[in-house]
Amino acid sequence: MENKLLTIREVAQLLSIRERTLYQWSWLRRSLPFVKVGKSLRIREKDLVAFIAKNTRQPTKESAEK
Repeated sequence: MENKLLTIREVAQLLSIRERTLYQWSWLRRSLPFVKVGKSLRIREKDLVAFIAKNTRQPTKESAEK
């Protein structure tokens, strides 16, 4: 299933961000690798999983004690 290509709409919903943000990232060539299918952009599910893992932050010991 990791090779599934997700639409911009699907990814935006999963990340709770606007589709426009993803289009800006693709234009700026930031963050997520994109696949161009005709005129449409797609994101590999495995790339989205890697993006989420890379951007996941663990709480520090100090913040956990509060």
